[in-house]
Amino acid sequence: MKSIAELEEKLSRPSAALIEDLSRITGDIIILGVGGKMGPSLAKMLLRAIEAAKLNKKVIGVSRFSDARAKADLQDHGLQCISADLLDDKALQALPDVENVIYMAGRKFGTSGNAHSTWAMNTYLPGRVAEKFQNSRMVIFSSGNIYPYVHYGSGGATENTPPEPLGEYAQSCLGRERIFEYYSHRYGIPMLIYRLNYAIDLRYGNLLEIGKMVFEGHPIDLRSGHMNVIWQGDANEIAIRSLLHTSSPPRLLNVTGPETISIRQLAEIFGNIFGNEPVFQNEPEPYVLLNNASQCHRLFGYPGTSLLEMVEMTADWIRHDGEILNKPTHFQEREGKY
Repeated sequence: MKSIAELEEKLSRPSAALIEDLSRITGDIIILGVGGKMGPSLAKMLLRAIEAAKLNKKVIGVSRFSDARAKADLQDHGLQCISADLLDDKALQALPDVENVIYMAGRKFGTSGNAHSTWAMNTYLPGRVAEKFQNSRMVIFSSGNIYPYVHYGSGGATENTPPEPLGEYAQSCLGRERIFEYYSHRYGIPMLIYRLNYAIDLRYGNLLEIGKMVFEGHPIDLRSGHMNVIWQGDANEIAIRSLLHTSSPPRLLNVTGPETISIRQLAEIFGNIFGNEPVFQNEPEPYVLLNNASQCHRLFGYPGTSLLEMVEMTADWIRHDGEILNKPTHFQEREGKY
């Protein structure tokens, strides 16, 4: 895979299971925060699935749309775009009432030194959104960062693991969940809280960062020596299909791939592909941020894109100098400072 067009096609390709499930979801769909890393490909996948299922269903995407080209691209694919700052209450209240909400709005990077903006986006806004869409069903994007670090041999934190967020970003993510949970109880809003850990495409993500370090000969810090990943297309499909699994009180769902990945072993695989010897520093700590997504896999099956396929595509992308987004994951951060 060498072009953005090929990548976008794969990221937005709907599965037969998604097309079938979409026919069971009644009503139109609004995506709040569609302009982020995952939103555009989620919207395109949704639109392709609607077309394949021959459904009469509108999809609306809301974002500030600071990139006019990105907005035009989504409109060309059939998305009804609304430019709005969700923190502007007048703009929020002016949005159409829609039966299904996929909530992707949030703030992560830049939290250190600007925590007030993160808390406003991640905890104040959810209350306003829940009031506005109290008659809808909602899938709420959250983060696996709300969990404590667990032993790398534990299999990862499950939905029953008590939250123990480290740092203000993770704390604000738990705050987002609690505010939505409150309104779910208050109004009976069916919700699913979608705890993601970590999605990748070829332009950003843990695999890209590790692969580039091997390719360029930079040392890899092994202190956070294990991780989870999932292909962004698979993660987006799960988010859409999760509209069929909402409840009040909210259902919790960890979303990631099935493997606990050794970063050392991953780097060595990249090294074999590139013909480079990886450079390591430090030793793995026994406790890391890991999620167990067994419940997700029971509901939706295993992700369609395997780890080795992701590695091979990422290596090919790096070798061909593919476009890269300047959005580092900070997956090696161990103090919760983003």
